[in-house]
Amino acid sequence: DNAEKIAKRLKAHPLVERVNYPADSDSRDYPIYRKQMKRGGGLISFEVKGTKRDAQRFLNHLQLIQIAVSLGDTETLIQHPATMTHSVVPEEARIKMGISDQLIRLSVGLEAWEDIWDDLEQAFCLLAR
Repeated sequence: DNAEKIAKRLKAHPLVERVNYPADSDSRDYPIYRKQMKRGGGLISFEVKGTKRDAQRFLNHLQLIQIAVSLGDTETLIQHPATMTHSVVPEEARIKMGISDQLIRLSVGLEAWEDIWDDLEQAFCLLAR
């Protein structure tokens, strides 16, 4: 439930370019999701509008959500693949894999979804300044 609610809000946010979430009916992978899954899971990726610096500034403004290289805990974690997990991959190859400078991966945890969203929203507000 948490990830689905967050994904819907991210998709509607003016500072988000795109959202990747299996349960999104607009996703090109939605037919696979329908065959293989009952729920969308807790992992979302999204692209922040702007630059690599904007994506990093967004992450640095988070207060509840922790930056982590490894995702998949009971607490909400977030990462910037271009500078973390895929930092050694040449830019051209990384872009071909769909990992842009603005891509962020979010592993939604068990906190109240409202608290998770409030943290994301306050970071977006600071980014918009």
